[in-house]
Amino acid sequence: MANTKITSRVIADDAVTTAAIADDAVTADHIAEDAVTATQLAPDSVTSSKIADNPALTGTGSLTLPKGTTAQRPTGAEGMIRYNTTEDYVEYYNGDGWFATDTTGVAASGGTETTVGGYKIHTFTSSGTFTVTSGGAVEYLVIAGGGGGGSGTAGGGGAGGYRTNVSGATSGGGASAEAAFNVTAQAYTITVGAGGAGGAVSNSQPANGSNSVFGAITSLGGGAGGEGNPNNTYAAGQDGGSGGGDWQYSSNSRGNGSGTTGQGYDGGTGANNGGSGGGGAGGQGVSGSNSSNGGNGGNGVSSSITGSAVVRGGGGGGGGYPNASAGGNGGGGGFYYNNYVQAGTANTGGGGAGGYSHASGNGANGGSGIVVIKYLG
Repeated sequence: MANTKITSRVIADDAVTTAAIADDAVTADHIAEDAVTATQLAPDSVTSSKIADNPALTGTGSLTLPKGTTAQRPTGAEGMIRYNTTEDYVEYYNGDGWFATDTTGVAASGGTETTVGGYKIHTFTSSGTFTVTSGGAVEYLVIAGGGGGGSGTAGGGGAGGYRTNVSGATSGGGASAEAAFNVTAQAYTITVGAGGAGGAVSNSQPANGSNSVFGAITSLGGGAGGEGNPNNTYAAGQDGGSGGGDWQYSSNSRGNGSGTTGQGYDGGTGANNGGSGGGGAGGQGVSGSNSSNGGNGGNGVSSSITGSAVVRGGGGGGGGYPNASAGGNGGGGGFYYNNYVQAGTANTGGGGAGGYSHASGNGANGGSGIVVIKYLG
């Protein structure tokens, strides 16, 4: 009776090559138990196109996986599996990183937790703790508190520093998304920066916003708006995540604040008897054109890390009378008729609006920041 199955006796060493095997030709019906051994196969002869779907491996033996150290990991592709001799475990690649087979990637708690499209999202609108029990790659958005607007004749506050590593997104100051970030099993203190206080003509200067922090990622508070009034020392717009706006009154001026590279833009310059807008994460504050028109705040940046697009990080508007100046798109406060000043929106890092009346125009507070962390859930 003719042989119906391949055995090792009829296959010469290195005889089976990829050219000799038709696609989907190798099935269990055609191979005897223990027939094909390593000496019968030419190097790299069996590829995925040569093996039928859902092959079954029978018997009580074992399958030897490729192995190597952590440093010898190949460039990852989703579905890879290998034995890690450094860690002494089998690991797989899920498209975002290498993980031990007894883990499913990042597992963590903290903040307001939601799930969108297979991703777990932790949103911190106030300071807290991000507790990681299983590590891996995460995406983040970290925005600091916005700067307070100046008082008297004043510039708007700069937006809080804006940093993100979401693929394809934009960080503040026109920067690209930052590098991949891995967390490990530990408790991370999350700091959400408060907005800076607006200046008061009677007794106080405006303040920069406070920093927001997630691990090694720190976004700087927005710079306070510059101001000039009879009771306080004349002050320039302050440096920060985004810079505070300049002002000018009766030929007096002190200059604008600078934004931080990778976090935000400079405040507006040269106000011409009014206030300039604070810098935003997405653009520089606008210069005030004259005493009637304060400059608008610089615009913010849009992010979809929470599952929908939200613009944050707008600069505060500069003071001017009688016309309004708009806060930058993304939570910046605006200046309105009759010296009404608007605070930066909470949890956007928006800058506060600057005042106008030299003797009585108080500035508005900056908006608080936010920290958002996202990973495959």
